[in-house]
Amino acid sequence: MNRVVHFEIQAEKPERAAKFYGEIFGWKIEKWSGPMDYWMVMTAEKDSKELGINGGLLPRPAKAPLQECGANAFVCTIQVENFDETARKIKAAGGKVAMPKFAIPKMAWQGYFLDTEGNTFGIHQPDENAK
Repeated sequence: MNRVVHFEIQAEKPERAAKFYGEIFGWKIEKWSGPMDYWMVMTAEKDSKELGINGGLLPRPAKAPLQECGANAFVCTIQVENFDETARKIKAAGGKVAMPKFAIPKMAWQGYFLDTEGNTFGIHQPDENAK
C-alpha cells in the first residue's frame, strides 16, 4: 500500500499558523532554507518509532470547493492524550470548532476544528470506553 508521508497546511500567515500548531501539539516548525517560502513541520523527533499517519474515507459533509480554488485537501487528524484539554488550547489560540466532540463507540473521541487560517483538522483521543 502507498502511505501518506507528508502533509501541507496552507495559510494566509504562515508564522501565525506555525505558532498555532507549535503551541498546541508541540510540533517543531522551522522555515526552510531552500529556494521556496516554506516551513518544515516535524511532529516527532527524527528517529522516533512512534506510529505515523493513518486515515479514513467518509461522505463529504459539504460541497467540494471549485477546482480553481487551489486546495481541495485531505483533512489530517492528530492523536491527542486529552481531547478536552486540546480543544481548550485550540480555542484559546484562535481556532474554532467545526464539528463538536463525538464518540467513535468503543474506540475514541473525535472532533474537527478550524485553525487560524480556516483549515479543517481533526483531533482524536483513543478511548475504548467512548460511547
